[in-house]
Amino acid sequence: MNKQQHNNADTKWMGAGMIAAFTASLCCITPVIAFVAGIGGVASTFSWIEPFRPYLVGLTALLLGFAWHQKLKPQWDPECACEEDPSFWNTKGFLGIVTVLAALLLSFPYYSDAFFPKQQKQVVYVQESQVQTITWDIKGMTCAGCEATVKNAARGVHGVLEADASYDTGKATIKFDQSKTTREAITAAINKTGFTVINHVEPTN
Repeated sequence: MNKQQHNNADTKWMGAGMIAAFTASLCCITPVIAFVAGIGGVASTFSWIEPFRPYLVGLTALLLGFAWHQKLKPQWDPECACEEDPSFWNTKGFLGIVTVLAALLLSFPYYSDAFFPKQQKQVVYVQESQVQTITWDIKGMTCAGCEATVKNAARGVHGVLEADASYDTGKATIKFDQSKTTREAITAAINKTGFTVINHVEPTN
């Protein structure tokens, strides 16, 4: 293999690694993009990828690891007298950038909440008899980005006092003032994100 062919092969390994990392993160990135763009209905479009995420993460590590191995191992080809390709795309610096970007994509679920607007806490006086807490089962949540989408959708409903969600349990717990909003209104707000409320437990005061 001559130098040009070797460099082209390295670029392909890098590209394949980035594609694998991006694909692995789609289920987490899509809810955030959908929320920011105001197209919540597509938030759960790629939730089906979640079961394959560990394999895609492993594939990313394998591809980029091989790319680094190829880039760092001594290159000697007695049949090739060609010069080193000066292109930036074939340098260790570019591979380093690709690796960092891939790491950021794969770790996106852990900092995705930062992309949602921070809601200021306000002191609200309500009659205790009007406060209800309901736990919903939510279909489609697969990561922290999904949690944040559901929580922000619920918190955006006037009359909701507190909202929490967990993709581990697949549940969302909402505390609201029933004199200002209803279960149906909150359910509709969550369903608009693309995630689906499938049932709820009996409300508790």
